[in-house]
Amino acid sequence: MIQLTINGQPQQFESAINVAQLIDLLDLHGKRIAIERNGEIVPRSLFSEQMLAHGDQLEVVVAVGGG
Repeated sequence: MIQLTINGQPQQFESAINVAQLIDLLDLHGKRIAIERNGEIVPRSLFSEQMLAHGDQLEVVVAVGGG
Protein backbone atom coordinates (compact mmCIF):
# COMPACT_ATOMS: atom_id res chain seq x y z
CA MET A 1 0.00 0.00 0.00
CA ILE A 2 1.27 3.46 -0.85
CA GLN A 3 0.15 6.81 0.46
CA LEU A 4 0.16 9.93 -1.70
CA THR A 5 -0.79 13.48 -0.81
CA ILE A 6 -2.93 14.92 -3.60
CA ASN A 7 -3.74 18.63 -3.39
CA GLY A 8 -3.06 18.49 0.34
CA GLN A 9 -5.27 15.44 1.00
CA PRO A 10 -3.75 12.06 1.92
CA GLN A 11 -4.94 9.15 -0.22
CA GLN A 12 -3.98 5.49 -0.14
CA PHE A 13 -3.67 3.04 -3.01
CA GLU A 14 -3.27 -0.72 -2.84
CA SER A 15 -0.22 -0.82 -5.07
CA ALA A 16 2.16 1.41 -6.98
CA ILE A 17 0.55 3.30 -9.85
CA ASN A 18 1.74 5.61 -12.59
CA VAL A 19 0.48 9.12 -13.30
CA ALA A 20 -1.79 7.94 -16.15
CA GLN A 21 -3.48 5.41 -13.84
CA LEU A 22 -3.93 8.11 -11.19
CA ILE A 23 -5.65 10.33 -13.75
CA ASP A 24 -8.07 7.51 -14.55
CA LEU A 25 -8.72 6.80 -10.85
CA LEU A 26 -9.45 10.49 -10.24
CA ASP A 27 -11.81 10.52 -13.25
CA LEU A 28 -9.77 13.23 -14.98
CA HIS A 29 -9.14 11.39 -18.26
CA GLY A 30 -9.67 13.70 -21.24
CA LYS A 31 -9.45 16.90 -19.19
CA ARG A 32 -6.73 19.52 -19.54
CA ILE A 33 -4.60 19.02 -16.46
CA ALA A 34 -1.13 19.71 -15.11
CA ILE A 35 0.51 17.54 -12.48
CA GLU A 36 3.32 18.54 -10.18
CA ARG A 37 5.14 15.75 -8.34
CA ASN A 38 7.32 16.75 -5.40
CA GLY A 39 7.69 20.27 -6.77
CA GLU A 40 8.42 19.33 -10.39
CA ILE A 41 6.02 19.36 -13.34
CA VAL A 42 5.47 15.92 -14.89
CA PRO A 43 5.49 16.24 -18.70
CA ARG A 44 2.36 14.80 -20.31
CA SER A 45 4.57 12.55 -22.47
CA LEU A 46 5.78 10.80 -19.29
CA PHE A 47 2.39 10.21 -17.61
CA SER A 48 2.37 6.49 -18.45
CA GLU A 49 6.03 6.02 -17.47
CA GLN A 50 6.19 8.09 -14.27
CA MET A 51 5.63 5.73 -11.35
CA LEU A 52 4.40 7.24 -8.10
CA ALA A 53 6.05 6.29 -4.82
CA HIS A 54 4.94 6.20 -1.20
CA GLY A 55 5.05 9.71 0.25
CA ASP A 56 4.89 11.60 -3.05
CA GLN A 57 3.33 15.07 -2.86
CA LEU A 58 1.15 15.84 -5.88
CA GLU A 59 -0.63 18.94 -7.03
CA VAL A 60 -3.22 18.35 -9.74
CA VAL A 61 -4.54 21.43 -11.55
CA VAL A 62 -7.50 21.23 -13.92
CA ALA A 63 -7.70 24.00 -16.54
CA VAL A 64 -11.04 25.77 -16.66
CA GLY A 65 -12.05 27.69 -19.77
CA GLY A 66 -14.32 30.65 -19.83
CA GLY A 67 -14.82 34.08 -21.18
